[in-house]
Amino acid sequence: MTIESLATGAYLVAALLFIMSLAGLSKHETGKQGIWYGIVGMAIALIATIALALDGGDHGGMTTIGIALMVVAVILGASIGLWRAKVVEMTGMPELIALLHSFVGLAAVLVAWNGYLMVEAVGDAQTEIAPDLLGIHHGEVIVGLFIGAVTFTGSIVAYLKLSARINSKPMMLPGKNALNIGALVVLLGLTVWFVITPELWILIAATIVALLLGWHLVASIGGGDMPVVVSMLNSYSGWAAAASGFLLNNNLLIITGALVGSSGAYLSYIMCEAMNRSFISVIAGGFGMEAPSSGGDADQGEHREVSAEDVAEMLAGASSVVITPGYGMAVAQAQYPVAEITRILREKGVNVRFGIHPVAGRLPGHMNVLLAEAKVPYDIVLEMDEINDDLSDTDVVLVIGANDTVNPAAEDDPTSPIAGMPVIRVWEAGNVIVFKRSMAVGYAGVQNPLFFKDNTSMLFGDAKERVEDILKAL
Repeated sequence: MTIESLATGAYLVAALLFIMSLAGLSKHETGKQGIWYGIVGMAIALIATIALALDGGDHGGMTTIGIALMVVAVILGASIGLWRAKVVEMTGMPELIALLHSFVGLAAVLVAWNGYLMVEAVGDAQTEIAPDLLGIHHGEVIVGLFIGAVTFTGSIVAYLKLSARINSKPMMLPGKNALNIGALVVLLGLTVWFVITPELWILIAATIVALLLGWHLVASIGGGDMPVVVSMLNSYSGWAAAASGFLLNNNLLIITGALVGSSGAYLSYIMCEAMNRSFISVIAGGFGMEAPSSGGDADQGEHREVSAEDVAEMLAGASSVVITPGYGMAVAQAQYPVAEITRILREKGVNVRFGIHPVAGRLPGHMNVLLAEAKVPYDIVLEMDEINDDLSDTDVVLVIGANDTVNPAAEDDPTSPIAGMPVIRVWEAGNVIVFKRSMAVGYAGVQNPLFFKDNTSMLFGDAKERVEDILKAL
């Protein structure tokens, strides 16, 4: 049995493991199992690819320099990956994932350039590409380049926004929709031109336009939609990998890229539906959406403060409590004392549940992972649609680090940047306690009228410290 046939079998096994990994990751109970399926599948794929590269089939194996470069790349990549995975905080996961997506995009760009240079430099006779298929090959080069470049710069912008290195507000250039359409028209024209006349300057021009388009697309999306953007970029990175698979003639890369691309696109669609956002407008950088007025900047009145002891007294006398977490809970790492409060209240007979918004945190499923990490039972962690109808019968709601996802302006103010986004209607409860460090606006840059409602009280300070104070009072 040849190395090529063994590698093909290994690729099939790896592809099945990747599918099992996606299935496992779809549920909290099987999440760790799904991760291990993915790890084993990637290890098998990597070993098979290295063996195939070393064997080389009919074209001879790799050179000594090639082998050395491959070994160095594997060791370097694995070392950096293990180090980052070990030191990253849970709050840093969204930006880390965005950064990893950028690497996939950059790899696709480099593969596209390599695919072009190999054909042009080596010559048709030595490339396995028939002359009548060269046009298709050059089309693949541009497609892979386009998807990879958009993914690369788009992911860099997402990383910068999520890590607060640049403003999270959408960049609203004059005629931004025309700029996006113009860039796509230019890229289409360059693609046709390149297929007919594959000249180097055309590839350079296409690279520059695609990189600028990716930057502008994501820069035009506001902070409130960033969780969808991360999911969308995940999809883009998958399609970039699939495009690289076509150029490298690697079936596993095509399969894996298609799995990531399609699952990421479906998740983005689900999140857009949950947020009442247009899927097309989000993936097109907010195309068709004009910047609304800032809304909610008018004087909202006076807010009221409350002490941890008073909150403990409210909780002790409540029969129903809902906890709505957000990114602030992740930053403070307050999930463990929150889980302890949940345990104590449930032992006292209080009905405690969690209400999770689809985009709570800055990554799909961010809050669910944190709560699972703190051993909060899965059956009391409910989605927004499941909890909203019960809030009017709830005695106390604890809003811990959430802001935009509980903002009534989304329903009441048509001029708000988050207008139309479904939110958790916590203000319908008897009492609302908001844990915040200050009265600052949320990630979307929008003032929250919830803070000034008659049944809302503010508990200022570090969320973990305040929750621990409540625990002591309980």
